[in-house]
Amino acid sequence: MPDILSRMIATFFFIGFAPKAPGTAGTIAALPLYCILRRLSLPGYLFCIALLTVLGTAASHSMEKQWGKDPSKVVIDEVVGLLITLASRPKSWRNILIGTAVFRFFDIIKPPPIGYIDRHVSGGVGIMADDMAAGALSACIVALAAKQKAS
Repeated sequence: MPDILSRMIATFFFIGFAPKAPGTAGTIAALPLYCILRRLSLPGYLFCIALLTVLGTAASHSMEKQWGKDPSKVVIDEVVGLLITLASRPKSWRNILIGTAVFRFFDIIKPPPIGYIDRHVSGGVGIMADDMAAGALSACIVALAAKQKAS
């Protein structure tokens, strides 16, 4: 993959260069993408997550070689993590905001098993995997929030 393409993917169209809180900026920047992708069928949505995961892993690995271990400029992991969080494709802004907040909480705090993955898995896979785990845990919270609202 050409360097500029790796940089563009890893930083999610250069959002990762935000001077403050690039991870949060990447998460927020993923929301318009989510609004587009949620209209797809579930298999289509999951395919897009899988494609972004493969591209993000390769791009993250490349950028880590240039910028050092788990560079903060790499935010494609936050994008994928948020898309996993919202895999139930909620339409209410309440549940979307809950998912976004819970995802950021898990991504920053890194409770088990997220912290373990963060510390023990390296390279592009490691960069992506801890956020994917945070997304999976957050997806459970979103599902519970949606169920509570429906009750």
